[in-house]
Amino acid sequence: MSRPTTVLMEGIYFGEGPRWHEGRLWFSDFYAAAVKSVSLAGDGRIEFTIDDRPSGLGWMPDGSMLIVSMTKRQVLRRSPGGEMSVHADLNGIATFHCNDMVVDASGHAYVGNFGFDLDAEMVARGVESVIADHPTAKLACVAPDGSVSVAAEDMHFPNGPVITPDGKTLIVGETLGGALTAFDIGADGALSNRRLWASTWPRVPDGIALDAEGAIWIANPIAPECVRIAQGGEVLEVIDTGQPCYACMLGGDDGRTLFMLTAKSSIAHEAAEAPSGKLLIATVDAPRAGRP
Repeated sequence: MSRPTTVLMEGIYFGEGPRWHEGRLWFSDFYAAAVKSVSLAGDGRIEFTIDDRPSGLGWMPDGSMLIVSMTKRQVLRRSPGGEMSVHADLNGIATFHCNDMVVDASGHAYVGNFGFDLDAEMVARGVESVIADHPTAKLACVAPDGSVSVAAEDMHFPNGPVITPDGKTLIVGETLGGALTAFDIGADGALSNRRLWASTWPRVPDGIALDAEGAIWIANPIAPECVRIAQGGEVLEVIDTGQPCYACMLGGDDGRTLFMLTAKSSIAHEAAEAPSGKLLIATVDAPRAGRP
């Protein structure tokens, strides 16, 4: 039997990048061009808007916030006082829209991108064909000063990154590869020792969340489920989310609230038509660990 869920918030166009921060869940709502937040009491609010689709979110050591600007292929920086600036330009690395991001303790940010026009290809060829044949993408590393480098190449739609509690390992969901891929993180933020952490196939990972037992929750964008997976690929638990699940995050006061963002579709014109997205919550056994 699937673990019970509760709808915490509705009226979301397409939610991504959930982050538990200072007692609230922050997330991006693509087609509202807004970063929103909500507490466990359900008091949702718009924190701010940008002139693009926001995606991955994170915080720097000084408390400023980083926001991925998807179609402009930039990382924005919002100061604690609310001033917005361009922190990094990823146009030299990203070959299509930028997406999810994780920020480490020193302020290095790892940012994925689609690599190609996913929506157009899905409409033209269907999900199975796109998974079987697609261009790869580069994972970007943004240093604390905003300088940009290639962290990894030949990634199959790099998505949902997490960092282990010791700060030494980055795990990235390769959505179109049906896999979670791990790297060692060097002192300068450089990645090495690429390896398979777990195959998730036939499920594919979008947003992911790491727990204190070393397992990872994956949001499965091609099925109505959020799935807990052990290193090596064993499926530990499946939660029914009612509609496709695109992102997840552990948070709450004890870290045991699993937040799950769902929507009817990820295709832009369908997701933007009406706010069908929901934020579900469930209480789980193992608490949050690492970053984000």
